[in-house]
Amino acid sequence: MSSLHPLLLALALALVALPGVRGSCPVPADLKRADGTRTCAQLYDKSDPYYDNCCAGAELAVEPGTDLPFLPADWTNVISSLVVAPRCELTVWSVRGKKGKTHKFSAGAYPRLEEYRRGIFGDWSNAIASLYCRCY
Repeated sequence: MSSLHPLLLALALALVALPGVRGSCPVPADLKRADGTRTCAQLYDKSDPYYDNCCAGAELAVEPGTDLPFLPADWTNVISSLVVAPRCELTVWSVRGKKGKTHKFSAGAYPRLEEYRRGIFGDWSNAIASLYCRCY
């Protein structure tokens, strides 16, 4: 068993060093496009029990005023982390066509949507099917 410890340590250090393996949520005020224009929210398809590994995977930038009653098929029910820019609000629904349960996320980082209840038995991780993002 003692020969296994150095191997596990080397594997853990290699995973930490790989780009893209480790993610963390951006600061909401940093949500801007390369040209400096504002982004309303940033959505991610990965979260993790460890907060340092959240806001990872595929990303979807949502511009102010975006109204998506039908998310693209590859984004329906896969969002598990999100960040909302200052002075913005993201409204989400659990069913396509802006139906079902709804929740409003104000400015801030939400690394684990598992922590936000959607009714008695569910949470918002992998449960967003429609959205509207507005900034004021």
